[in-house]
Amino acid sequence: MKKWTVRAAALAAIITLSQNPALAGGSHSGGHGHGDDHHAADIGRPGKAGDVDRVIKVKMGEMFFDPGTIEVTRGETIRFVITNAGEFVHEFNIGTAEMHKAHAGEMIEMMEKGILQADRIDHDRMMKSGMAHDDAGSVLLEPGQSAEIIWTFSGDADLELSCNLPGHRESGMRGTVKAHRGVGKS
Repeated sequence: MKKWTVRAAALAAIITLSQNPALAGGSHSGGHGHGDDHHAADIGRPGKAGDVDRVIKVKMGEMFFDPGTIEVTRGETIRFVITNAGEFVHEFNIGTAEMHKAHAGEMIEMMEKGILQADRIDHDRMMKSGMAHDDAGSVLLEPGQSAEIIWTFSGDADLELSCNLPGHRESGMRGTVKAHRGVGKS
């Protein structure tokens, strides 16, 4: 069964690349995150543990986030506890649709360089290539791994959760973040 799912993931990546040749030429400028573009749209900022208003547990699996929709109040600080319950590497990434589109090319480049495989990450190769995937609003997890992100939501941008590995977002692995204005929040 596992061999079949790994082959299915590889096939999804090949189909995505063949149907979207523009994605295959992903560019990368040293870091692996949203860089300066991260703040072009006000999507929020890394939060502090002492400011956490609530905890949201997120489960990732084959082409889904659970919950798929997250409601927050602007100014609220959320601790996301993210678990990859699937058989593939998955990414939890907070951003706009445009940010995810730009990031997809970087993820393709990581696969082309052998950093990402269907079910594992070559961390040594990642660091040697300068593609650290260290953005505060994103985490890349192997099957069975968990991580936390603390994030303060502050802006008016339309936000999404996305797994930007080739073929994953296109197969439905994205979610919605609904930010509401709150009393006493900015």
